[in-house]
Amino acid sequence: MLITDFQSTVVNTGEAEIYLRYGGQGPPLLLLHGHPQTHMMWHELAPKLAEEYTVVMPDLRGYGDSSKPESADDHSTYSKRAMAKDQIAVMKELGFSRFTVIGHDRGARCAYRLALDFPETVEKLAVMDIIPTGETFRRADKDFAMGYWHWFFLAQPFDFPERVIGENPDNFYFQGTRHLFHPEALAEYWRGIHNPGTIHAMCEDYRAAATIDSELDEADRGSKKITCPVLVLWGEKGALPNWYDVLDVWQDWADDVTGRGIDCGHYLAEEAPEETYEEIRKFLKT
Repeated sequence: MLITDFQSTVVNTGEAEIYLRYGGQGPPLLLLHGHPQTHMMWHELAPKLAEEYTVVMPDLRGYGDSSKPESADDHSTYSKRAMAKDQIAVMKELGFSRFTVIGHDRGARCAYRLALDFPETVEKLAVMDIIPTGETFRRADKDFAMGYWHWFFLAQPFDFPERVIGENPDNFYFQGTRHLFHPEALAEYWRGIHNPGTIHAMCEDYRAAATIDSELDEADRGSKKITCPVLVLWGEKGALPNWYDVLDVWQDWADDVTGRGIDCGHYLAEEAPEETYEEIRKFLKT
């Protein structure tokens, strides 16, 4: 089964129109992509997972072929809470009230907020190559600021980062990493980042991270934990293990946490699809 064999539809959530692909049969899995990608990042994993599960792959609001709602002064339109509510509506439309969520990068941030805000809906949670947003800002130091400088650049006030990126999006994104992606997937990513509406939405995503998302995390710190089992995966060749004891960080946010590093960089599902799939499958079977 190819990703193009999955059915596609658009779900109106009341605040956004979410484009998605879905297919397979069995317990529902919601797969949430990262920045600046789309649901196409799952093209290696989704066909395998669909042999045993019903796989749902949306484009997050603002990304890909999903709509780009007008931004708010407090950036709440692109908060992970708002994105999580989209996913509740998507899964409800498909007939699922409880499901497992697997997220990478920005999608993982939406995924853990979904588990915190709507614990009754999340059976299991898997996050790839992140720690919670509030933790990143609380622990930020020179190494983080130099390594993930785009967090601070994209969060600058409108419309400075939009104008800089829009001048030459090809030169801004995927420097030194283009070889990691399948040509068809990369073409989809390029299509998105050439859309000024997507560029603005992605900046709003990061503005939300620096404001409302961090505030929500700080409000939950020490008072709310993720109640479902959590799998944490990260790229051993990426920056995360150099900065954090990743599992130790997540153990402050959930009681049932397992995970390990994968022999790759940031893009686990595309750099190391077999190893990533095996870890996810083991987690789903336990």
